[in-house]
Amino acid sequence: MCGVLGLILGHVGDDPDAPCKAAVALHEALYFLQHRGQDACGIATCAAGGRIYQCKGNGMAAKVFADGMRVQDLPGSMGIGHLRYPTAGTSSNAESQPFAHNGNLINAPDLRQYLDTVAHRHINTDSDSELMLNVFANELNETGKARVNTDDIFTALSRMYKRCSGGWACTAMIAGFGVLGFRDSYGIRPLVLGEKESDTLPGARDYMLASESIALRQLGFSNIRDILPGQAVFIQKGRAPVFHQVQEPKAYSPDIFEYVYFARPDTVIDGISVHASRQRMGYKLADKIRELLGDEAIKDIDAVIPIPETSNTSAASVSERLGLKFCQGFVKNRYVFRTFIMPQQGARQKGVRRKLSAIQTEFEGRCVLLVDDSIVRGTTSKEIVAMAREAGARKVIFASCAPPITAPHIYGIDLASPTELIASGKDRFAIAKSIDAEEVIYQDLDDLKAACAELSPPNGPTEFEVGVFCGKYVTPVPEGYFDHLNQMRGTKRKHATHAQISSSGPTIIVGGSQTGINGSSSPVEVLGVKDPLEAVRNGAISPMRDDISIHNLANEPERR
Repeated sequence: MCGVLGLILGHVGDDPDAPCKAAVALHEALYFLQHRGQDACGIATCAAGGRIYQCKGNGMAAKVFADGMRVQDLPGSMGIGHLRYPTAGTSSNAESQPFAHNGNLINAPDLRQYLDTVAHRHINTDSDSELMLNVFANELNETGKARVNTDDIFTALSRMYKRCSGGWACTAMIAGFGVLGFRDSYGIRPLVLGEKESDTLPGARDYMLASESIALRQLGFSNIRDILPGQAVFIQKGRAPVFHQVQEPKAYSPDIFEYVYFARPDTVIDGISVHASRQRMGYKLADKIRELLGDEAIKDIDAVIPIPETSNTSAASVSERLGLKFCQGFVKNRYVFRTFIMPQQGARQKGVRRKLSAIQTEFEGRCVLLVDDSIVRGTTSKEIVAMAREAGARKVIFASCAPPITAPHIYGIDLASPTELIASGKDRFAIAKSIDAEEVIYQDLDDLKAACAELSPPNGPTEFEVGVFCGKYVTPVPEGYFDHLNQMRGTKRKHATHAQISSSGPTIIVGGSQTGINGSSSPVEVLGVKDPLEAVRNGAISPMRDDISIHNLANEPERR
């Protein structure tokens, strides 16, 4: 799971001092999507002559951009942004890509072999983003053109879709030409497009792509629409968006975990309000609690307490439906972020108590019903139950808005391996014993799906990706993929500190060599040709091309 952004301003200005800086809006939007990735982030912009400027690094947006001070170093009227949450490979800014990708490729080993033996492209990281970027670049290279047009881009995407399997939502930038967005043919990962009037040029329109609608809405964008399964959109400088179905939809099955946990409650995904879906999850969970416990046991419950913040909405619905007192028994530390997406188990365990603390008066002598969005490894749940007991709770009942998670997630969310999942091979009674609760109650899968489907608009999704709960995924899964996934998780843990790879993969530029962040130089590959002069001679590229280059701000000191 990552956050992606793309922006092209209606006011195209090549003057470095012009007010049309896409980076300002992209930087602001990063904060609205920060919950989608805390590992690394970056922004790449395109300025005069097609020159690309980028700033990326490990950590959250405020750190990487020095509280906004680095934004002034990113000129240009178009750009893309990325917030990285590591799913496979290393936790590194090397994998915070100028090509912004949210999702996971489930045929990555096959793609890596294809790129090595057929396309002859060097892959520098374990990132799926780099694989997809290279497949796309190779398909563009097949046109043999120095300058591609919109049709070429869509044709190259169609061929890329035939090679890639999995779930994704991506934004990309064609230097000096425009911004591109596209979504997998199952609609697993979300992507939306909005527009607004230009702030600096009357009559012009700005267009922005984002993983969640809230990032657009808060920046004043309207006419927000979902990019549909298998659909792509390209926005050329100074022109309206062009939509194209690059692959026929194979399903319309967004990942239900977006509604359960990942997305912000003020977001709308595929026409379904995340907040409203969580309300319905709470009502349906309350009915399940009544069914399992009975009216007498419910009368013994003194308070319904949410585990902040994702479950706040659902817990309020549980309280309302059961006629029980609702109270905020835990205080969330605003300066500690999501422990679930911390890359290491030890960090997650330590982070729980840093993130949450119990209000003793809300627990002392009470039977409490704790409501959380889900139970994954049980790490957080066990610590929370312990805190409730330390605060004086006489009985703890733990309820999950999601069903038991028994299978790995394969579309961009690193939940855990099956051996780490607390529900793997256990019933709810064994799980209650493991986390030291009197009862553990799970939402039924059919009720979870109904909580979202009942809110779906006409022509919206009615089915969802729910493989983590039942092991049945919407896409075919290649043989041996789960072994590959476990191997990649092991690699990620082994290299959990800063990765030693310092570039984000091959960069299409012209002339000389590219200097990496660590000061090393490597030969530059130009449109798949190792010899730029030969490429000029055979017509693959135009001579005297100085219109595409990357200026890496990570090499420069911060401005003060």
